[in-house]
Amino acid sequence: MHIVFVTETWPPQVNGVALTVRTLALGLAARGHRIEVVRPGKSGIDGKVALLPARGAPLPRYSGLQVGMPQGGELRRRWCEGRPDTIYIATEGLLGISAMHAANAMGIPVVTGFHTRFHDYAAHYGVKFLAPLVRSRLLQFHRRAQMTLVSTRALHSELKEAGISHVRKLRRGVDTDLFTPKRRDPALRKSWGVSGDAPVLLCVGRLAAEKGLGLALQAYRALQARIPAARMVMVGDGPQHGALADAYPDVIFTGTKRGEELASHYASADVFLFPSLTETFGNVVLEAMASGLAVVAFNRAAAQEHVANGISGLVVPAADERGFITSAYELGLDVETCRMLGINARIVAQQRAPDAVTAEFDQLLHAMLREHGHDPIGAAA
Repeated sequence: MHIVFVTETWPPQVNGVALTVRTLALGLAARGHRIEVVRPGKSGIDGKVALLPARGAPLPRYSGLQVGMPQGGELRRRWCEGRPDTIYIATEGLLGISAMHAANAMGIPVVTGFHTRFHDYAAHYGVKFLAPLVRSRLLQFHRRAQMTLVSTRALHSELKEAGISHVRKLRRGVDTDLFTPKRRDPALRKSWGVSGDAPVLLCVGRLAAEKGLGLALQAYRALQARIPAARMVMVGDGPQHGALADAYPDVIFTGTKRGEELASHYASADVFLFPSLTETFGNVVLEAMASGLAVVAFNRAAAQEHVANGISGLVVPAADERGFITSAYELGLDVETCRMLGINARIVAQQRAPDAVTAEFDQLLHAMLREHGHDPIGAAA
């Protein structure tokens, strides 16, 4: 198949959408499909994937990130010269909207990914009154596709109830060779000022208002009052970096980490805190589980999907902030329970191989094309 991905985020940008989209694109290319990716940036090659340029503009408050600009005319021209079998639109911004218009006009089947709950972000940026409008526009966008992919059962049910009949669940995978307890590094722990078995709490992700990081820091303060040697490590960058670093000078802010260095940071901690309520999934939860960490999270998104409470982590009812702090505090005090939950979490993560997810995506694409009378195999024959 000839498949075009349209996305406003792609590595080296560090976020769950960029990672997920790249993994799917490279996986499909490895299975023999012709893959092109349209994203803000210059032309290039990533493995067997062709990267095609799109106009972009800087995203306020996020250094290095760009928002894609509309380019429906250019996309129509490209797709008239080499018509794709299907388009996968990963982001719902201006670039994605123009791609949707172009594909609909040309009769090219479209798959969308519901990756980000932008309507839930509204309250964190002082425009809560806009949330219903943002949600309505998101749903309108996804209704124009022939298939919409989500990562959890809860989101599948939510979109079904909102009238999107073509929603399908596609699970997420994690690289358990990269993220593994074997990367635990005593020297790294020493550089954090950790002595002996003193507990290390970890957060990984964008340092932004919608991530609920203040709650994780409250949990750290509670544990620190009992165990002064406890440490808190925050991996990532974002608009709240400066303010948080000023308010919590004893917290270790490492900035963005990638690859083996990131994996070592996971494996060298003890408890992973995920206080966000705005995620559609949260790849970092699976990365932490693969790294053998005990996870504390709300009963949403990836934690709801993959963490068994009291077996492979601790999940707390949504918005139960006191329960979140208490769970983190209790795990920080209990080394043996931490280790047991981490071992079980690793076992769960090992069942989420990226290759199996790519194969499932491949099957969903073929099924969608057959359903809508576009069978590339039959056409080639």
